[in-house]
Amino acid sequence: MSLTVLTQAPIATRVDFDAYPSAIAGLSAKPGAPGGSGAPAKPGGSAGPGGSRLFRYTPQGDVIRPPYPFQGRIAAGGDFPPAFQRYVLYVSYACPWAQRQLIVRELKGLQAAIPVAVVDPVRDGRGWAFREGPDLTLDHFNGFTFLREAYEATSPGYPGHISVPVLWDTVSQRIVSNNFPDISLDLGGQFNAWADNPDLDLYPQELRPEIDALNAKVYDTVNNGVYKAGGARNQGAYDRAIAALFATLDELEERLAGRTHLFGDRLTEADIRLWVTLARFDAVYVTHFRTNLRRLVDYPNLWDYARFLYRIPAFSETTKFDHIKRHYYITHDHLNPHRIVPIGLIADWDAPTQR
Repeated sequence: MSLTVLTQAPIATRVDFDAYPSAIAGLSAKPGAPGGSGAPAKPGGSAGPGGSRLFRYTPQGDVIRPPYPFQGRIAAGGDFPPAFQRYVLYVSYACPWAQRQLIVRELKGLQAAIPVAVVDPVRDGRGWAFREGPDLTLDHFNGFTFLREAYEATSPGYPGHISVPVLWDTVSQRIVSNNFPDISLDLGGQFNAWADNPDLDLYPQELRPEIDALNAKVYDTVNNGVYKAGGARNQGAYDRAIAALFATLDELEERLAGRTHLFGDRLTEADIRLWVTLARFDAVYVTHFRTNLRRLVDYPNLWDYARFLYRIPAFSETTKFDHIKRHYYITHDHLNPHRIVPIGLIADWDAPTQR
């Protein structure tokens, strides 16, 4: 099939935190501002025109990330069969869940088969938006101004959180999935007919039980663990998140002492899932989420491993530290109310590795 590309696409108006308080803060737009009433969000519910609160909490103050509502899968004979240029991937370079998809897409050589649209990393209460700027795109596929339009088109009146990545189906005109673990697996295995590297298997059958087990632990304590620390509502919740995070990082440091990758000499989905958090660790999480027991550079094996993967173009070319820092420090006003972007720690990602 041939994808229709719009020659002109709308541009969202500039970020305006006065008219549109951050969706993460749980407030909708001020009275009289387009798209919102100014009323506080209901607990666990809508937080304005950009979507609901990102997290929910246990009675003990621990962060809970709610499930992602769109979980379609790409499969031959299913509702969403593999096809060339049928699907569009909506991403932010700032988001670790979205960068996973970009890494897999480049490793497999699917740039021609799976087009991409990139949102502005800085979002006000209206959510992810399409604007002009370095490494940004407008939406030349659907003409959306805000990503919430994709959610509304799929589920009219959608009240939930607006997240990236989103895999969009141009035939049914709806979201296939915003469930990031599934998207990367489908990109890695369902589009080999159009891939430049069809023989690359990032999720080999014989390793799947081990990969799944490690991924589950890394997700709970590291990928989402940094958010548990950053979003903790009390000291106990923070302490629990930090203990679990660094216990796993210590285990991974030991695991990588005699291995090139997490599973020996073979690059797998597990490496990609861990790496996107490591890439943001010293730049953002150590300061912004207070994960400062140790830095990535304080772990000899993890730091060497992270730099080793960074030398692969699919990792380095999809890593935009400017997008990452501006997104976290400017958007999360509950953690950084003055929206000051720190200069950051000095880290030479291009330094030679021992691998």
